[in-house]
Amino acid sequence: MAQVEKRGGLLRKSSASKKPLKEKVVLMYDEIFMTEDPSKCSPRFWEELFLMKVNLEYLEGKLESLDGEELMKIKDNINCLFQHCIQALGEEHPIRVVNALQNLMESLDSLLCAEGSESLKSLCLKLLLCLVTVTDNISQNTILEYVMINSIFEAILQILSHPPSRREHGYDAVVLLALLVNYRKYEEMIQLLYEFKYMTIYAAQLRLGLEKPKNSSSALSDGTIIKFQCPDQIVVWSVNPYIVKLSIVDDEATLNGMGLVIAQALSEYNRQYKDKEEEHQSGFFSALTNMVGSMFIADAHEKISVQTNEAILLALYEAVHLNRNFITVLAQSHPEMGLVTTPVSPAPTTPVTPLGTTPPSSDVISSVELPLDADVQTSNLLITFLKYSSIVMQDTKDEHRLHSGKLCLIILTCIAEDQYANAFLHDDNMNFRVNLHRMPMRHRKKAADKNLPCRPLVCAVLDLMVEFIVTHMMKEFPMDLYIRCIQVVHKLLCYQKKCRVRLHYTWRELWSALINLLKFLMSNETVLLAKHNIFTLALMIVNLFNMFITYGDTFLPTPSSYDELYYEIIRMHQSFDNLYSMVLRLSTNAGQWKEAASKVTHALVNIRAIINHFNPKIESYAAVNHISQLSEEQVLEVVRANYDTLTLKLQDGLDQYERYSEQHKEAAFFKELVRSISTNVRRNLAFHTLSQEVLLKEFSTIS
Repeated sequence: MAQVEKRGGLLRKSSASKKPLKEKVVLMYDEIFMTEDPSKCSPRFWEELFLMKVNLEYLEGKLESLDGEELMKIKDNINCLFQHCIQALGEEHPIRVVNALQNLMESLDSLLCAEGSESLKSLCLKLLLCLVTVTDNISQNTILEYVMINSIFEAILQILSHPPSRREHGYDAVVLLALLVNYRKYEEMIQLLYEFKYMTIYAAQLRLGLEKPKNSSSALSDGTIIKFQCPDQIVVWSVNPYIVKLSIVDDEATLNGMGLVIAQALSEYNRQYKDKEEEHQSGFFSALTNMVGSMFIADAHEKISVQTNEAILLALYEAVHLNRNFITVLAQSHPEMGLVTTPVSPAPTTPVTPLGTTPPSSDVISSVELPLDADVQTSNLLITFLKYSSIVMQDTKDEHRLHSGKLCLIILTCIAEDQYANAFLHDDNMNFRVNLHRMPMRHRKKAADKNLPCRPLVCAVLDLMVEFIVTHMMKEFPMDLYIRCIQVVHKLLCYQKKCRVRLHYTWRELWSALINLLKFLMSNETVLLAKHNIFTLALMIVNLFNMFITYGDTFLPTPSSYDELYYEIIRMHQSFDNLYSMVLRLSTNAGQWKEAASKVTHALVNIRAIINHFNPKIESYAAVNHISQLSEEQVLEVVRANYDTLTLKLQDGLDQYERYSEQHKEAAFFKELVRSISTNVRRNLAFHTLSQEVLLKEFSTIS
């Protein structure tokens, strides 16, 4: 017997003598797409439907063929399909559950891509968010196995690339994508690393921290499968396709759309903070502070904090980390955006909720997609992110803000490692005035915004790092954040040394901040050593100075800048002497810190050589000229005159660093972060932002 053909839902093609035969499930689909209620003549219609094997190809074709007017005509039947799919998910019969889920997901995917009601698309997205976040740990959500196999990735990209849809649904689409990318992100990879000897991995997967194995053949073309070659067998293993697909997106409109959504959400946060700050400064507390001094200034800062947006920050991280093409989006300058449109429906402003899981209010999204500061003619996503980071990183005492600050530094680490990102960060032709927020402190006044110079963006990144170093020397010392901060500075210096970029920056501020941090570590040695290995951080700081000493002539802007480096080391020689005494004491004793302290001792060799070489000559100069206290210029004169007799040791590896790897070091952090985001997305899912009047008008049959 010839094999029965089932292509397109047909059991037999039509001929002159016989009518075409269709599968029963296809006939039932046809009834759904009629205007009559399919259960009117067949009361058991829905029960039978979910016992039939789903024909996804036919269902998808029917849904895609509908235009907005045709969809409205059969809205009652579509509503019934959704209703019965959801009801069937709660049944015990596995076949009915699987078939119902397939019907539901295919319908959602097609409706998201279709031209039609924006309210319907919004409901579909929120339903998907509900399904994704039904468990706190999304990797234990079995529903997502189907979403992995039958991807909605293209539907999400279509929303982001289409301006009207992006303005209405962009936030939900970006958050949904960020969550889907994190489904079973590490579990399969870790298991496979141990089980198989030879691996063939799609190139984009290498950005997750997996090194390319030897003797590997080419990857499968669609990038959704990893093929493992063993001595006796070939094993094919599915992975999360959203990771691979996101990493290879190169459509400019889609990437720009994603960047605009993220920038809008971060801009809204920045605006809320600025409004609260201005309100606070003009209020009663400000007047009281002026009368009694600034002794309560820290408490004042606490009161103007705004809830962080970790969900959108996670989306930015995944885009920067996985997709090299997205780096270009960070630097795209945007003048006043001519994208003002009338929203489909008026929506009330959404109140701020924990973790910022509620999207920005519709009035902000529809007016300007990327608000610009009054003092800045152009802006971009990176500037918006730097401002956001400067707010979030002010206060790390709260757990959520601590996680946000850490994620901001991880994003900056990825940016600092990227060659193209460094190219535009250091580009002299791309100058911006970036108004970073600074923590109120008793010993300094707030800088006037109008006095900010236009500089390359790397200057703003360095300013942010210096600001963090200066403002977080406290009892609850954030060691992990400090290490990441110093790593960002080091990676930027490595690029400057490699490409001989002479950046005109006030390096003295960085040097002063680093020395003050060393002084803090020494003065709190006992307390900090009980919790942290302070020598790791001390070694990183000392090696930053070694970087300037060894290679500063290749990237410092002028010879006088190099002279000023020596002046600062000599001026603060007591701090370096105290550090040497501390590490020498611990390295000569048999204790747990012996090895770590010894590394710092060896790293101080050139700094001590500079101090021991120039200090006697400065004292001699002062004695000969009968000067009790030398001026800076006089010290610099001595330094310039005695360079030739200074002997330094060449230290290896100062311009090398370990590249960021999420899988090996950050998996625990991201698992906990995604769990927190999932919980809050589910708790704060904003169905109330949809206009009830419009919904009732469009879907009057929804009960």
